[in-house]
Amino acid sequence: MKHLKVMLALAIAVHVWECSDAKLSEKGEAGPRRRRCFDGSLPKRLKKRERRVSLDGGGSPEVCHALYPRVSCCPTRKAAYQILQRRDTRIFSTNNTECGRLLEEIKCARCSPHSQVLFHPPTTEDASHHESGLPRLCHDYCREFYYTCRGHVPELFQADVDEFCQYYGRRDSGLCFPDFHRKQTRGPATNYLDLEDENMENINRKHKHNCYCVREVLAGLRQPVGAVHCGDGSQRLFLLEKEGYVRILTPGMELLREPFLDIHKLVHSGLKGVDERGLLSLAFHPNYKKNGKLYVSYTTNQERWAVGPHDHILRVVEYTVSRKNPNQVDMRSTRVLIEVAELHRKHLGGQLLFGPDGLLHIVLGDGMITLDDMEEMDGLSDFTGAVLRVDVDTDCCSAPYSIPRGNPYFNSTNQPPEIFAHGLHNPGRCAVDTRPADTNGSLLILCTDSSGRNSSTGRILQIMNGKDYEHEPPILNLKSSGSAPPVGGFIYRGCQSRRLYGSYVYGDRNGNLRILQKLPGGRAWQEKTLCLGSSSACGTSLSGHVLGFGEDELGEVYILATSKSMTQSNTGKLYKLVDPKRPLFPKECQRPVETPELLGMACARQCRNGVCTPTGRCCCSPGWEGPLCRAAKCEPACRHGGVCVEPNKCLCKSGYSGARCEKGEHGTAQGAPDGILDHIIDMTSYLLDLTSYIV
Repeated sequence: MKHLKVMLALAIAVHVWECSDAKLSEKGEAGPRRRRCFDGSLPKRLKKRERRVSLDGGGSPEVCHALYPRVSCCPTRKAAYQILQRRDTRIFSTNNTECGRLLEEIKCARCSPHSQVLFHPPTTEDASHHESGLPRLCHDYCREFYYTCRGHVPELFQADVDEFCQYYGRRDSGLCFPDFHRKQTRGPATNYLDLEDENMENINRKHKHNCYCVREVLAGLRQPVGAVHCGDGSQRLFLLEKEGYVRILTPGMELLREPFLDIHKLVHSGLKGVDERGLLSLAFHPNYKKNGKLYVSYTTNQERWAVGPHDHILRVVEYTVSRKNPNQVDMRSTRVLIEVAELHRKHLGGQLLFGPDGLLHIVLGDGMITLDDMEEMDGLSDFTGAVLRVDVDTDCCSAPYSIPRGNPYFNSTNQPPEIFAHGLHNPGRCAVDTRPADTNGSLLILCTDSSGRNSSTGRILQIMNGKDYEHEPPILNLKSSGSAPPVGGFIYRGCQSRRLYGSYVYGDRNGNLRILQKLPGGRAWQEKTLCLGSSSACGTSLSGHVLGFGEDELGEVYILATSKSMTQSNTGKLYKLVDPKRPLFPKECQRPVETPELLGMACARQCRNGVCTPTGRCCCSPGWEGPLCRAAKCEPACRHGGVCVEPNKCLCKSGYSGARCEKGEHGTAQGAPDGILDHIIDMTSYLLDLTSYIV
């Protein structure tokens, strides 16, 4: 009797429990044990032959049966196929593999035994779930769906991730897709869409508010120190290797075999990473498409500079691209702008950059040189620790540049007129903003620098006319990062990342990246850590020491790094900084690629025996003269009507011979005793040589 009472009580309890679960709760949900299909019917238990479907099935019905192998609202494959075909093809169609996989899974939500809860909103405010064909998504799955498919199904995503997931996601702890209670302990019975803790952490880490990703673009480089563009519409990226090579990366990600510039025989580079000597910087003229001018800085210790206490010189040189090949430099077009003697192998600087004003800025470090060193080096290092500003658009053939009148020491007799600002120690690259800083057209130039000659702490300077940064306060003092020197980058003006626009991107040699943003409505600056996602979240991760930053023609920022400090090792890599919240190549950011053209300036086609200035004047090489350097000079001039065809080479008339046409038909000079004229010419040449030697 006792056992009968217990059995009766259990039966009543079960009946009450099932009846209560069969009804919708106050929130509009069915109980967890009483599952309901989309139309309110009960899900059916699948037969054994319907369960025998591989989890890797290729079609949509197979995917759905793999998700719900035991109890489903799509009892047969045919029924599942018909249901899926009725979904909106504009929303549930894409050519992207990862996005397509998620869409196939979401289609199967109607086959879920909980489909009534997933699709029927608890209130009329959430009726859009039913209209859009989307179930209520779990928070982590919703974010993954948003970031994966936003660039491929744009009509579905008209808000940011938080608004989207608040609208289409689950707002409480109830059921959501994929099907499980968010608070329950997940076990082996849950389907494979139930993300593991590790994957959830990766997704959350990947899509933090301030996290970005780096995409590996190219490997196998030898100590890359810079990446710049020429601004001619070709979207080529010019990669600088420390040893003395400049190579071209095409828009199709092809690295051309022949270097754009090869000066490795002139460049003296250090073997270790702490030695800063080598190819330092490259800057293209703002009018490069027309005049083909580029400017290079490097260190050298050629024989004529071997005498003296200095170890090497830092040289700034002008080159011109080849008339016949836009992917190679004409090595005969060399013009030296500036040479600065250096005593040590650190704190060199050497960056070149053009501002929107068209003036060339040359950033030099202090070279760890003291005042005693400068006196011993006889003034050869007057430019150290300074930012120089020169105008290369000059018609003067005797000087490669002129001094802008706006320079602070334009009329000074105590300071070199090239100096624009001074007091720098170890500038780790500077950036000039392509947008004017204010309505007056003022430039914004930001540089990373060390705080002292031997200091490991850093600072960020805003370079301004006439400032002495030995005493001028910086706009930001950087926190000490051990022995890693700061490495300056670029002011981001790209299109792929909207939240990075206008930020100064920089870091240090150890790969700690930061951004600097100017607060609206004031002069204050705010520093933030630039968070990089892990390799599992982003696909690749930044590894090795950061050597520099780069910028392409579209304003996107690149990072150059290497895992070995040896100059000749080919472990250098090029990374692109991307925003995972945006498509990798947004349609609104794409620009047509123009084919590199040959030089269009008339001087480049006609000046064959000289070098063209950036303004188009032909400066003749020694031995040539005339407007286009077509006439050769002979010293002394040809005699007896001979014509000078090459420097110091005459074309003689009939009956005359010799280097200057001074000999007659019988081997003697006409009109003079035999041998006397030759003696006079020899004496004249001797006196000319002696005079030039004395002078």
